[in-house]
This record gives sequence, C-alpha cells and structure tokens, in this order.
Amino acid sequence: MKNVTDSFVSLGYWPSAGSFGFNTDILATNPINLSVVIGVLIFFGKGVLSDLLDNRKQRILNTIRNSEELRGGAIEQLEKARTRLRKVEMEADQFRVNGYSEIEREKLNLITSTYKTLGQLENYKNETIQFEQQRAINQARQRIFQQALQGALGTMNSCLTNELHLRTISANIGMLGVMKEITD
Repeated sequence: MKNVTDSFVSLGYWPSAGSFGFNTDILATNPINLSVVIGVLIFFGKGVLSDLLDNRKQRILNTIRNSEELRGGAIEQLEKARTRLRKVEMEADQFRVNGYSEIEREKLNLITSTYKTLGQLENYKNETIQFEQQRAINQARQRIFQQALQGALGTMNSCLTNELHLRTISANIGMLGVMKEITD
C-alpha cells in the first residue's frame, strides 16, 4: 500500500520533458491506465449504461405494475371467494336448520302413526277377545243344550212306558182338535 501512495507522490515529480517512452514501473503506470480506461468507459459507455439502467428500471416498474395488478385481481378473487363462502355457509346453515326441522316433523309423524297403529291393534285385539269369548260362550251353550237334551231324552226314555206314551199322544191329539175348532 505504501508503494501505491509513493507512486502518486512520484507523479508530481515527473519531468515534463518532451520525450515519449514507456514507463516500466508497474506501480506508477497502473493508476494512470486505470483512470484512462475508466474515463473512456464513462465517456463512451455512459449512454449504453444509462440505456441498460433505463431498460432495467422499466422492467422493474413493469414487474411491479403487473404484480400490483395481479395482487388487485387476487384480492378481488379473494373477496368473491369470501362472499361465496359466506353464501354457502348461510345455505348450509339453512339446510341444517331445515333438515333438523324436517327430522323433527318426521319423528312426530312417525310417533303419531305408531300411536294410531297401536290403537288399531288394541281395538283388533279387543274385538278378537270379544269374538273368542262369544264363540266360547256359544260352544258352551251348545254343549250344555246337547247335554240337557240328551239328559231329557234319557229321562223320558227311562220314565216313559207304552201306556204313558199312548196317553200323551192322545192328549196331544185332543189339544190339536180343540185348537182346530177354535180356528174354524
């Protein structure tokens, strides 16, 4: 580093002779060469460099503008999606409420129908019991009547002799004769 500062200091001591030659001292010539190259680059390259920077600036601005437009579109789509989501949630709530009320209505209808069916079955049961009771009573009456008739026939056959039988027939014929006279 000391050599670099020495070379700048030595520039002030150069003789201003009119001779042209090569300076072989690398440390003394590098800053001069660099300053010449940088000056030429700045003079001739500033237009190209400014064009490159302007193009880059325009691309960045276009990218930012496109990003802002995409962001705006994304925000708009997000708001539409949120609106649609709220609408769908409201519809889902409505379906849920309607579904619950429909379930309750069907439940009540089923309970009512079941009670009606049970009432009908109870009536059928009672009618069947009454029918079976009446049938049992009728069968018992028929048996009792048959047994009484058989008992009466048995008693009549055992008590009835030929003579008693003939007198009963004669008495009945007499009664029929009297009835015939009354009707004539």
